[in-house]
Amino acid sequence: MVVTKQFAQTIETAEIEVLHSRLTAIQVIEGNPMGVEVKHFGSAKAFSVKNIPGPSFNTVKGLSDGDEKYVDEIIHFYNQKNIPVRLELTPGHVSSDFLMFLSNKGLYQYDFHATLYSEHPSHEDTDTHSKINVRELEHHEFDLFAEIYTKGFGMPAFLKDGVAQNNKILYDNENWTFYLANIEDEPVGIGVLYTHNSIGTLAAATTLPEFRNHGIQTALIKKRMQKALEKGCRLIVSQAKFGSVSQNNMERAGMHIGYTKAIWIMK
Repeated sequence: MVVTKQFAQTIETAEIEVLHSRLTAIQVIEGNPMGVEVKHFGSAKAFSVKNIPGPSFNTVKGLSDGDEKYVDEIIHFYNQKNIPVRLELTPGHVSSDFLMFLSNKGLYQYDFHATLYSEHPSHEDTDTHSKINVRELEHHEFDLFAEIYTKGFGMPAFLKDGVAQNNKILYDNENWTFYLANIEDEPVGIGVLYTHNSIGTLAAATTLPEFRNHGIQTALIKKRMQKALEKGCRLIVSQAKFGSVSQNNMERAGMHIGYTKAIWIMK
């Protein structure tokens, strides 16, 4: 498979669907306590979660040439919420003229982010280490999931309850599967899989800092790939910070870089 603009659009659409599925599920919690809002601006979707800090859930995806007339509205949308403006731009869908337009509006490129894919996921045994066991998370284990999640991502402990609630609500959704990794019965890592339209997305995954470099993420990647294959997926996609350990682990598992997104923020 070569990465054409059309294929890149398929990958980007899958990425948008993952975040949309997650946030709309959180939004329907009674009273919308997280303050979720998802709004369309031309070809783009702007995601906002007022009570969950950070860029993961507060970002714009899908912008392309022709959306210039919506940029002021997008900036206003986030400014009125006191949330930083963050645009994720995919190569092939924005021109140099569009980038110049953004620059004139006071935005600039801040970072890069890798998007990876595998068209032919490996069928090999997922047991990468005899002491590592990866299994599906049980319904009563989301407090444990949240504890590993917050520690693994270096998040404040007070966010644990929110992480547990915001993931538990997806447990009965057939598109979502949660995993727990153990070393000799000690919980050490978590991973999430989203499947839709024959595409499997390796969503959030992390390992407790003291248990890193033991092959846990590799085991989680391969377990989720195996599940995606069982569910009839023809394509596996994921994201990682460019050049990160996560990206390296995915490449070792047979994934390839599809493209590198440009992250733009306000000056």
